[in-house]
Amino acid sequence: MLSNRTPLPDITPRSWLMVACLGLVWGSTFLVIEIALRGITPLWLAAARISFAGLLTLGIWQLRGRRLFLTAERPWGPLVLIGVLSTALPFTLLSWGQQFVSSGFAGVCMAAVALMVLPLAHVFLPGERMSLRRTAGFVTGFAGVSLLLGGQSFASSGAALEPLGRLACLGAAGCYAVSSVTMRRLPPMDPIGIATIPMIFGTVMIVPFAWVIEGPPPLPSAQTLGVLMFLGLVPTAAANLLRVLVIRSAGPVFMSLTNYQVPLWSVVLGVLLLGEPMRLSLLGALALILLGVAISQWGALKRLFRPAR
Repeated sequence: MLSNRTPLPDITPRSWLMVACLGLVWGSTFLVIEIALRGITPLWLAAARISFAGLLTLGIWQLRGRRLFLTAERPWGPLVLIGVLSTALPFTLLSWGQQFVSSGFAGVCMAAVALMVLPLAHVFLPGERMSLRRTAGFVTGFAGVSLLLGGQSFASSGAALEPLGRLACLGAAGCYAVSSVTMRRLPPMDPIGIATIPMIFGTVMIVPFAWVIEGPPPLPSAQTLGVLMFLGLVPTAAANLLRVLVIRSAGPVFMSLTNYQVPLWSVVLGVLLLGEPMRLSLLGALALILLGVAISQWGALKRLFRPAR
């Protein structure tokens, strides 16, 4: 059961700070995943991330008294759907799809989440109506991401299963869009509970799937285990809680601004930490992304910088 009394979005300075933190955390995750993949297979990496995060959030939720529902409504069906669409299914689709497509194409697909959220929010959420200004802002931001990742993002990899790989990546983006809108429509609930329950459902689903596809879990080295614990703690458990807080307060359209930051931070950190070459397109992409945010969130920005009275 979904709430028909979804409150209007409330975008505050705290909302901007949480979205900025999410962009930085998820943008740096690619570097950590690259290290983890040296000692573990893709599906078991995803399963380990979700399992560690699920156990951690379950422990915190237990300490808080395991409160979940704040009203008489019991939306178990939507919670299961969120668990599938925000963890197990997109992680699996991306892990499989990236075998056959370029990483740039996968990055563009993640940026496309923002464009997918717009029509869904317009139909299902009050106060999230599409407008010419908002649409122009999100399209401008998407153009910035496309410039950042380059034309090679859309070039063929030559793999026989590339069309299916591209569909898998687009499917993962659609999963994130639908789960965000569904989460926003939930009735009043404890945010720790909302972050915990989908993780548990995701763990129950992805662990058997990884076992069937990749066999028993490998025994990782101490270094790989440490990296997996970090992935479970920071970019999965902590970031998922921030994601819940942003969606439940500021709405999924505002939350989708994170999808433009992730590839940007990934490139910036590659330049700063890995010594990768600085491309002129980075500055152009940054300008387009910031312009897109300014156009789409002009009202929220005015309130943010309005002097206190």
